[in-house]
Amino acid sequence: MTLLDAATKVRDNAYAPYSRFKVGAALRSTAGHVHVGCNVENVAYPEGTCAEAGAIAAMIAAGDSRIAELVVIADSPAPVPPCGGCRQKIAEFAEPSVPVTLATTDGQSIRMTVADLLPGAFAPAHMDRA
Repeated sequence: MTLLDAATKVRDNAYAPYSRFKVGAALRSTAGHVHVGCNVENVAYPEGTCAEAGAIAAMIAAGDSRIAELVVIADSPAPVPPCGGCRQKIAEFAEPSVPVTLATTDGQSIRMTVADLLPGAFAPAHMDRA
């Protein structure tokens, strides 16, 4: 199963009764394992969880710690990038060169890198004097 297939499949499980905007994410860890996540909304906005954050949490829970590749899919007119918070989460666990594919359910996609998603990311090196 490809990462796109995994993201597409998990998207169906999204809990999005308020926005009706289902998102799926799948990542491959550097250990070669696939971890998935879907958005989970809550009536008390903004207490929901993004698909990307869910996939990262699943990765960490499984004992992996680094992202080798990520795919995000949504039913949208154009590929949807991760929110700002998720971009920072992705940057925490991925090298700047890691590929990220943003896809739509009708077959459009854009491929970029983590550095493209979040140029100038806040990184652990910024805290060297702390």
